[in-house]
Amino acid sequence: QVQLVESGGGLVQAGGSLSLSCAASGRTLSYYVMGWFRQAPGKQREFVGAISWSGDVTKYSDSVRGRFTNSRDNAKNTASLQMNSLKPEDTAVYYCAASRSWGQSHLSSAYDYWGQGTQVTVSS
Repeated sequence: QVQLVESGGGLVQAGGSLSLSCAASGRTLSYYVMGWFRQAPGKQREFVGAISWSGDVTKYSDSVRGRFTNSRDNAKNTASLQMNSLKPEDTAVYYCAASRSWGQSHLSSAYDYWGQGTQVTVSS
């Protein structure tokens, strides 16, 4: 079992930055691909980005590529999402998740463990 807890959400103006963290307990994160998803009110949960086990490969959705950056520190059992140039359409609850699969890491169904989510609100 892996327990994931996100932190770092909040309210920011458009163009600003936020950094989300995901802390894990129960098992070492080095066994897992770490992904980030988000869900806005009335919308389906969508893929934001993922980072491979060692952190050497990342992938992003088209909507955040170039603005968001995944990172991880396996020694500290944490993953992070740096979000820059935020837009009002980035407003959502953000979730971190752990998966054993890289090939399908853009799919929420590939993830075994989820955090409770943290709210990010971007004002215009």
